[in-house]
Amino acid sequence: MGGAGILLLLLLAEAGAGVAWRPPKGKCPLSCSCSKDSALCEGSPDLPESFSPTLLSLSLVRTGVTQLKAGSFLRVPSLHLLLFTSNYFSVIEDDAFAGLSHLQYLFIEDNEIGSISKNALRGLRSLTHLSLANNHLETLPRFLFRGLETLTHVDLRGNQFQCDCRVLWLLQWMPTVNASVGAGACAGPAALAHMQLRHLDPKTFKCRAIELSWFQTVGESALGVESFSYQGEPHIILAQPFAGRCLILTWDYSLQRFRPEEELSGEPLAIFLPAPAACLVGLPCPTGLICPLLPDSLTAPSVVSCKPLVLGLRLFVLAARLWGGSQLWSRPSPGLRLAPTQALAPRRLLRPNDAELLWLDGQPCFVVADASKAGSTTLLCRDGPGFYPRQSLHAWHRDTDAEVLELDGRPHLLLASASQRPVLFHWSGGRFERRTDIPEAEDVYATRHFQASGDVFLCLTRYIGDSMVMRWDGSMFRLLQQLPSRGAHVFQPLLIARDQLAILGSDFAFSQVFHLDPDKGLLEPLQELGPPTLVAPRAFAHITVASRRFLFAACFKGPTQIYQVHELDLSA
Repeated sequence: MGGAGILLLLLLAEAGAGVAWRPPKGKCPLSCSCSKDSALCEGSPDLPESFSPTLLSLSLVRTGVTQLKAGSFLRVPSLHLLLFTSNYFSVIEDDAFAGLSHLQYLFIEDNEIGSISKNALRGLRSLTHLSLANNHLETLPRFLFRGLETLTHVDLRGNQFQCDCRVLWLLQWMPTVNASVGAGACAGPAALAHMQLRHLDPKTFKCRAIELSWFQTVGESALGVESFSYQGEPHIILAQPFAGRCLILTWDYSLQRFRPEEELSGEPLAIFLPAPAACLVGLPCPTGLICPLLPDSLTAPSVVSCKPLVLGLRLFVLAARLWGGSQLWSRPSPGLRLAPTQALAPRRLLRPNDAELLWLDGQPCFVVADASKAGSTTLLCRDGPGFYPRQSLHAWHRDTDAEVLELDGRPHLLLASASQRPVLFHWSGGRFERRTDIPEAEDVYATRHFQASGDVFLCLTRYIGDSMVMRWDGSMFRLLQQLPSRGAHVFQPLLIARDQLAILGSDFAFSQVFHLDPDKGLLEPLQELGPPTLVAPRAFAHITVASRRFLFAACFKGPTQIYQVHELDLSA
C-alpha cells in the first residue's frame, strides 16, 4: 500500500481518536467499518452505497466489483479521499467519479485494471494526488488528465506500459505539468523493456503515417496525368489516347468532387463515347464515375502526353500525338477556349513518347522524347508567339522518356531509350552536351528524380528485372536500392506535404506505395494501392485542393482512379 496506506492510517487515526463514534443506523453497510468521517470496506460483493452523505474518506479492499461505471459515487459527494486496493475490477468507465468535486486523493493501486476511459477522471477539479500504481495498464488514453489542473503528485509505477506511439502523448505531457510524476518502466517492446519512461526521447517516436483510400473514378483510360495551377485554382490534365483528348479537370466546391472544367464553364456538352445509362449530362455518375463527355477544349487523337504551361493569363498545352503530328494549343485568357495554334516539329517528332517542361536561360521550353528510328528527341523553346526546335538530341536511339533535373546548380536532362543505358546531358553554352551515362542500368524504360535531405535520388523503371533507386554522388548516380518490379512502366516519386513517397506501378501485380525513411535513406513499403485495382498504371500526380490531398493514377487499360491521402496520428 506504501505512501497511500500511511496516509490512510493517519486520516483514520485522526478521525477515530477518542471515543468511537457510531453512525446512525443504516449508514454503515455490512462488511464496512465506519467512523465519523471515514469508512473501510473489505470483501464486499458489490459497491456499497448506504454511506453518510458527509463521508470524507472511503477505502475499498478486495471487493467483488468488476468495473467502475459512470456515477458510481454520486451518493458521497463530500469525499476527500478514495482508495481502491487489491480489487478485481479491470475497467474504469467515463465519468466514474462524477460528482466528486471535492476529492483530493485518489489511489487506485494493486488492482487488475487494464483499461481506463479517457473521461474517467472528468470533473475531479480538486484532485492533487493520483495513483494508478501496480495495475495492468499497457497504455493510458490521451487527455486522461485534461482538466486536472491541481495535480501535484502522479504515480504510474508498476504497470505494463508498452512504450510505442500510444505513450507518446504521456512523454510529451510529463515535462509540461506542475506535478511530480512517477512513470515507471517499459514492459515492451523488447528493445525498450525495463527502460524508465522518463528517459525516453519523444523525438525518436515515429507516430505519423499516411493512408490512401479510393475517392473517385474518371471513366476513361489515360497515359499521362499532370497537375497545374491556373488563375489561382488547382487543375488536372489527363492524356486520354482512346478518347482522343486532353481532359482538364477541376474541383467542384459544391459537389466536393472533380469534374471536367467545361462543365463548370457553362459551355454546351456532348456525349463523346457511349456512356452508362445512369450518366446524365452535367451530373456525376454513380459511385463517383465521371461520364465520358466531349471536352470543348482540346481534342487530340492518339495523344500520349499533355503538358501544360501557364504564362500569366495564357494557358498553353503541348499535345504530343503518335499520329497526326504534335500540336501546341493556347488559351489567351480565362474566358476563351483552348484552340490549336501551332504544329510542332513535324519532321522530327514522328513517334513521341514523353514530354517535359523546363526553363532555360529564363525562357520556357519543352523537350519531347521520340521513340522512332527516323525521328529524334527535340528541344523546343519559345520564340515569339510559338515554340520552335532549338536542338535535336540523341538521334536514332528511340528514346522512351525524358527527365529534367538540376545538378550542381545547372539544368540537366536525362534520356532513357530502348537501345542503351540512360544518358545524362548538361546545359552548357546554350545547348545540351552529353555528360555521362548511368552504369549498370540496362533496359530502363523511364526515370524520375526527387530530392531529400540535400541529396538527389533517381527512380529508374524497368519492365523486366528490378527497378532501382540511385543517388547522385557529385559525379554520377550510384545504386542505392533495388525493388522487384516485373511489368512496371512507372516508378514515380511524389512529395505529398512532408511525406516523400514513390509509387511502383505494375501491369501484373498490385501497385506498391513506398515511403522514404529519412533515417535510413531508403524506400520502405507503405501500402498496396487499391481497391479498386489499377489496370496498367502509367503515371501518377497529386493535387491539394480545399485543404485535402488527392492522388491521381492514370491507367492505360482501365479508368483513371483518384485516391484521397489521409494523415494518421498513431499516438491517438
